[in-house]
Amino acid sequence: MNLQIESPLISGLIDFLDNSPTPWHAVDSATKRLTRSGFVQLSEVSGWTLEPGVGYFVTRSDGALIAWRQPKEVLGWTIFGAHTDSPNLRLRPKPVLKRHGYFELSFEVYGGALYAPWFDRELSLAGRVVISDDGVLRSKLIDFRRSIGVIPSLAIHLDRDANLGRKINPQDELTMLIGRADSDNTLDFKNVLAIELSVDAEKIVAFELCAYPFEKAILTGIDHEFLMSARLDNLLSCFLSIETLIQNEAAEGAVVVLNDHEEVGSVSASGADGPFLESILRRASSDLDFEIIRVRSLMISIDNAHGVHPNYALKHDQSHRPLLNEGPVVKVNANHRYATTAITQGIIEQAAKDAEIPLQYFSSRADLGCGSTIGPITAGRLGIDTIDIGCAQLAMHSARETCGAQDPELMLRLLSQLTRRDLT
Repeated sequence: MNLQIESPLISGLIDFLDNSPTPWHAVDSATKRLTRSGFVQLSEVSGWTLEPGVGYFVTRSDGALIAWRQPKEVLGWTIFGAHTDSPNLRLRPKPVLKRHGYFELSFEVYGGALYAPWFDRELSLAGRVVISDDGVLRSKLIDFRRSIGVIPSLAIHLDRDANLGRKINPQDELTMLIGRADSDNTLDFKNVLAIELSVDAEKIVAFELCAYPFEKAILTGIDHEFLMSARLDNLLSCFLSIETLIQNEAAEGAVVVLNDHEEVGSVSASGADGPFLESILRRASSDLDFEIIRVRSLMISIDNAHGVHPNYALKHDQSHRPLLNEGPVVKVNANHRYATTAITQGIIEQAAKDAEIPLQYFSSRADLGCGSTIGPITAGRLGIDTIDIGCAQLAMHSARETCGAQDPELMLRLLSQLTRRDLT
């Protein structure tokens, strides 16, 4: 066996995944990585004096981030885009249920999650809490960092049809068991948060929390060929985008945009269908003609692709079955669910050739729909040529997903090659 040795890139990726259980934590992790690399954080509400060669970044609503290296002259932007959110279970504003001798927490389903993988897992909670200090509101991250509950399955003895395609009702069945409850017991969830954060419960105004699987990201497979983790879609792309920007110090006009809310349509102040990217690009372009800059710009939308599942190969078009560890996947859709065009396909083909990187292609079956990305939305809002690419993965939108351990390095090399494209 040729056992895979964990590389520095994979080690960094695993650390990023484990420390980013929510979109807000992902932005916090990216912020810390950028700051360590000398990038300067800017505020949207203050004036900017931008110096050539310096790296800058801006965050919005805790869950979105834009970072870039300021060029001497803005000719065009090479934009690497990904999204920080993943399908999950979001805690309700009044989450505590007391039923049949137990305390449970109730959730709404965020995005197109697979339900079954959430059962019988060690689950934790993380998110953000809004605290009022003498009338001043501030957002504080929280992560319990321990298993605090479970969504138990019903025993097969009580449901003999459990293996025959039983439907899961998310309202009734996706509640998390967190403890026993005597008849006179009550549980105020703000008190739970107050203890965890060491603040007075009266100061807690609101919260947004997500359940997440407590298992860590790991390499798996006989030769450690695969990486298994929660939230690979799309934190893998977020991590690689940030690494591309940091590792290519001479890159002129390279930009990273990490949007929130992609899994629920992108319509928000921090989503791709909002004004965040355009407003930052216009400010960073100074008083130059933004329309000329726009035409010279390129958007690379990076979002994981459907690798062929060996048990369900017929779910793929026979000529478009990407494999893990065989290189980046170019995503094409005739109905523009992906933004790739012949022009941008040519750009990516040339970059892959120059970097000596293999490419794969995904095009969905004609009788099946496909997902979408921030690519078509950004292309439509800004009129920037866009391509959709991603690393192949299995079990997309599961509580635990799987990708190839070699693909992150191949994707990083391809993205690095794109930072060197001619902007004239």
